[in-house]
Amino acid sequence: MNAENKQPAGAEAKLLALQQENQRLKRGVEELSFLNDLARAIGASTNLQQIMQTVVHRALQAIHASQGVITLVDAKAVDPMRTLVRDMASTGVQQPFRPNEILLGWMHYHKMPLVLNQPREDQRFRDVKWDQAVVSLVCVPLIVKSELKGVLTVYNKKDGAGFTDDDQRLLAIIAAQSAQVIENARLSEEEQTLLRMQEQVRLASKIQFDLLPKTAPQIAGYDIAGKTVSAQSVGGDYFDFITVDDNRLALCLGDVSGKGLPASLLMANLQATIRGQTLTNSSAGECMQRSNTLLLRSTDDEKFATLFYALLDTAQHRLQYSNAGHNDPFVFSPSDVAAPQRLKTGGIMLGMLQDFPFQDDAISLQKGDLLLIYSDGVTEAADKNGDDFGEQKLQGLVRENLNLSAGALVDKIIQAVKAHAGKSPPREDDITVVVVKRIG
Repeated sequence: MNAENKQPAGAEAKLLALQQENQRLKRGVEELSFLNDLARAIGASTNLQQIMQTVVHRALQAIHASQGVITLVDAKAVDPMRTLVRDMASTGVQQPFRPNEILLGWMHYHKMPLVLNQPREDQRFRDVKWDQAVVSLVCVPLIVKSELKGVLTVYNKKDGAGFTDDDQRLLAIIAAQSAQVIENARLSEEEQTLLRMQEQVRLASKIQFDLLPKTAPQIAGYDIAGKTVSAQSVGGDYFDFITVDDNRLALCLGDVSGKGLPASLLMANLQATIRGQTLTNSSAGECMQRSNTLLLRSTDDEKFATLFYALLDTAQHRLQYSNAGHNDPFVFSPSDVAAPQRLKTGGIMLGMLQDFPFQDDAISLQKGDLLLIYSDGVTEAADKNGDDFGEQKLQGLVRENLNLSAGALVDKIIQAVKAHAGKSPPREDDITVVVVKRIG
């Protein structure tokens, strides 16, 4: 009798075990089918938002959760837990949940799955102020090459029970399968953003180049040349030749604060301002004063520009000028080539103070005189030892090459500055040179 009772019990146990094994195999097949479908769904897209949305929706379906969110973290930030991108999906109408910084910090440190079925009672997160609607959650890392790229978090099991080990395991597999796809899409998005920025910089550089003089003015009795070499794709140096009338030419060289695109925008503003004021038939000092007022009105307090501005009367060979905080230009005369004259008169940088009284002065240009205007990128260019090119070297170079044409001398100076800098760190300043020679 006892043997008869034991036999059905043993068979019953075997049957139960077989049913459990069948259930496990069925679940395994379903998971494999789910993961295969997920791989096809996210592998067909390169859109980051679409991929994350698909992963979140599929994860919610797989483990029967109410809400989910993927949080990508910026590994380059000073704070590694600063959220870079967030995407969420919810099956309800309540406010979407988001992982807090403490939870993200835990994931960043441990890089392993986490189940919290009673989050408020977990001592590891006792300082977290959980949303009242958060009952349970599973959080798994998105890891690529041992580096945390983000976190996949799902909230609240739909049946009201807590999340199981199988839920954690499946969500971890989903995260492992999705991490590289998400990272590739993120990198592709960054690449496209970089390409767009590069195109914008290229267009800005072209626009800026188009604003500068294409050729130097051809004036009887004078040889004039100018050139600028930007330290970056776009620069902050500005030079110009502006015809006022048959006998007068305005020429200027300026250096605006900042680098890159912001500097190029200020440079364009400065150019428009100077050209507009030149055509009002003002003196050099009046042009500076009005330009200063206009720049103050159109720029913030941190923006300013140095500028040397001059009006050349080619009939009377008279140069009226005003120097707004720029490097002093030099006038080299064959009668005293060792002691070039500095053109200092003017005032402070443009855009610094309202209603500043800029002064001007005038000199006569004799036959053989040479006017050299340059930006600080010339004299402050440093070699590998940190030694500047300097004014003395610049003056010596001009003295040795007074016989060159204006264009050849400009090229000579720029080549010498580049040679001085050599393979030292990239230049921080643009190089701009303008030469005016009276030859008749």
